[in-house]
Amino acid sequence: MGLVFLPTYIKYLGIEAYGLIGIFAALQGWLTLLDMGMTPVLGREMARFTDGQRSAQSIRDLLRTIETIAMVIAFLTAIGIWLASGWLASDWLKAEKLPLSLVAQTFSVMGVVTALRFIENIYRSAIIGLQRQVLLSLISSAMATLRGFGAVGVMIWVAPTVEAFFVWQGLISIVTLALFAMVLYKTLPHLPTTTHFSLVELKSVWRFAAGISGSTFLVLLLTQIDKILLSRILTLEHFGYYSLAIALTGALCFFTGPIGQAYYPRFAELSSGRDESALITAFHSSMQLIVILMGTASMVLIFFSETVLFCWTHNSLLAHEIAPLVTVLALGTLLNGLTWIPYQMQIAHGWTSLTIRVNAVAVIILVPAIFVVAPRYGAMGVAWIWVALNIGYFTFSTHFMFKRLLIAEKWNFYRSDVAFPLAASVTVAGICRWLMPHHLGVGWQLASLCIISIIILTVVCLITPVVRAELQKKISNLSS
Repeated sequence: MGLVFLPTYIKYLGIEAYGLIGIFAALQGWLTLLDMGMTPVLGREMARFTDGQRSAQSIRDLLRTIETIAMVIAFLTAIGIWLASGWLASDWLKAEKLPLSLVAQTFSVMGVVTALRFIENIYRSAIIGLQRQVLLSLISSAMATLRGFGAVGVMIWVAPTVEAFFVWQGLISIVTLALFAMVLYKTLPHLPTTTHFSLVELKSVWRFAAGISGSTFLVLLLTQIDKILLSRILTLEHFGYYSLAIALTGALCFFTGPIGQAYYPRFAELSSGRDESALITAFHSSMQLIVILMGTASMVLIFFSETVLFCWTHNSLLAHEIAPLVTVLALGTLLNGLTWIPYQMQIAHGWTSLTIRVNAVAVIILVPAIFVVAPRYGAMGVAWIWVALNIGYFTFSTHFMFKRLLIAEKWNFYRSDVAFPLAASVTVAGICRWLMPHHLGVGWQLASLCIISIIILTVVCLITPVVRAELQKKISNLSS
């Protein structure tokens, strides 16, 4: 939903102010480090509660414990960003058009919004663990619509400033937080006794949380250090261009996130080994669904990046400026998406050490590379490092996972889930790119992209075993 409004934000705020929104996205990423594994732990334990492995009293005590810790962290974060706002505006960023006082004020508001979003994620994970994804999606969609349309309204009728933008985001976060809390507490069974902060409950999950936290720290180094360095090296305007490319390609994760959220509770329930065949079916179904949806969208971005950007922003100069960057980032994001379901499977089994080890090796190799490449080659050099990182993830992380989990499914995964569908999508996208005429108007370009997307999606669906089997079943039922 947010992507729809980005061209409007740039129109009213300017690309330099949009760079501050990119900084905000990076801040949210780094705040995940302070999560200390609480979010995935709470989701996992809620799933165990629905499966009867936890009592109502223990899960409520765990929730209250994590809530308390999260609120303290959120408060300290908001205060810390407020205290550092002046230094960040004057000494770290390279703002050329925006007044430093406005940038500093924006950071102060940004700190509050970041803290609210942090607590949002805690509640969201708990609701997912309780398998209330449909209701969660309804609330999230409604709030995303309000965030976007409301922000546009604020810029048109109140004040076209980035500070006003973040004030509105903060108000919506408060409403979202209240709705999430209401859903969560109404879903959990009511208890006659009061809930309380419990060190016992915290100790029961600390090992898993510590593993997740260690893995998260390494992932943050690999995925966020580029934004920190580039925000220091590039002008705020050029960082805005980079942030726009990140936002567009990051939208590909729209497919991995909901699919992972939908299947993770199922993985957690089946991880005890009671029904291995059901676990295998769920694994392949979720993986093929990601390849169908994310693969199609990725091929459109990789092969038609400038066309997509022009249709999206109606700005030919901007489209030409960042199209090469979008192509490379989309490739890296696709490769990253291919590792998402295997990672969810590891977490569902409580196995965090593999990800930590793989990430530790990646940090040792790639973080120094980012420090060398970023000052010399800027955003494009960092984008290619993103591709290299995810080639490594897909090559090594999945290989070692299949040595311990779903051992007999390794080559079925590589062949049927990944290789055949992606080969088909690359072939179709390449042919369409070659056949697509040049110098079309924006309307015809948009229509062409829609037709090409449908063609790629159709071919990939026919290649993918799960969808093909379902179609054959329906055809057989109709014929009989």
